[in-house]
Amino acid sequence: MKKFITLVFLSLSISSYVNAADGLISVESKHSVKETADKFASIVESKGLTLFARIDHQKNATGADLTLRETEVLIFGNPKVGTPLMQCAQTMAIDLPQKVLVWKDADNKVWLSYNDPEYLKQRHSIEGCDETVKKVTNVLSGLTGAAAK
Repeated sequence: MKKFITLVFLSLSISSYVNAADGLISVESKHSVKETADKFASIVESKGLTLFARIDHQKNATGADLTLRETEVLIFGNPKVGTPLMQCAQTMAIDLPQKVLVWKDADNKVWLSYNDPEYLKQRHSIEGCDETVKKVTNVLSGLTGAAAK
């Protein structure tokens, strides 16, 4: 039994490390890409956040005579949250406003993916903004979770 628990712990540690290494958090959606993106956009706006852009990469690929599975990026944010992050590390501006990728994988599963705020904290050597990073983490988790349901 002890070996089993150790094995489970090691497996979880390795999978967590891989997830943290790529810096993305992905949440599976029960809806199509369009429905998920529409729902996400609606939730963002209902929470008082600004939806800056919605980019349909599949449509753009089609316009260039190329194919791509459904892939949309929504860019959104709130200066009251982003500015304090940039005050802690001005290089955060390259990763702001926030982005969520809504996409369909090769198995026809739909996902919402976003940059892990802990990864961004490390990437930009942010110190002293733990509460803001935690707030961003909770908001992104809440938004994507609600859009995926």
